[in-house]
Amino acid sequence: MNLRESKSEVAEGEKMFWNPWHGCRKCSPGCLNCYVYYLDGVRDKDASVVTKSKTNFNLPLKKNRFGEFKIPPGKEVGTCFTSDFFIEDADPWREDAWKMIKERSDVNFLICTKRIARFDFCLPRDWGDGYENVSVAVSCENQEKADERLPIFLDIKAARKYIFVSPILEYVELSPFLSSGKIDMVSVGGESYKNARVCNFDWVKRIKKTCDKYGVEFDFHQTGSNFLMDGKFYKIKHKYERSQARKGMEYLRNGK
Repeated sequence: MNLRESKSEVAEGEKMFWNPWHGCRKCSPGCLNCYVYYLDGVRDKDASVVTKSKTNFNLPLKKNRFGEFKIPPGKEVGTCFTSDFFIEDADPWREDAWKMIKERSDVNFLICTKRIARFDFCLPRDWGDGYENVSVAVSCENQEKADERLPIFLDIKAARKYIFVSPILEYVELSPFLSSGKIDMVSVGGESYKNARVCNFDWVKRIKKTCDKYGVEFDFHQTGSNFLMDGKFYKIKHKYERSQARKGMEYLRNGK
């Protein structure tokens, strides 16, 4: 697998995100070099202050000048990726966010959280077995956090359940959780920006093998800034982290 960057290689296209509130408080080893804190720091902004968006809180309902939704039907939208959807500070705003999510049943909202323990306390009254247009992911960057969060995750009600091993800090054994048949996908990613910790491709390969064993979909969504593969260390520019991970996925599909 050739990880050298080509001049013809372009960064992956923009994905859609909806951040109804911004800012978070660090609560886990994976938060140490949080990309939100890094980017806010560049702008001289305090990322620990959680604020409701003044311009995009109602993004799912916004329309363009042609009367079309700015978020088109069928789109998957990363939701609250510059905060945590279940953070306590957002309790006064979450009910309105749920109403918009329900109204836009033609859009799939992907919610990733480290605060899965708060999940049942933060649901709308009509949640039932889960809104069909909501996928819930839990982030667990190491074995300790996987063992802490995933037993809770298995018991929640949601239409689709994903595990994000991101930023991956070590190999994480997921067999006890994938064997339940309750997990739809596992996605692995490395850490980005300043002081990023190393993502070892061997961990990625081993997690994929576990997913294959239990018939769970697997994705490698980004290499991170510091990537180790076959004993070689690579420093990868942020704009190439996703495209290089795509190469890694192809490498894995070919049985490497």
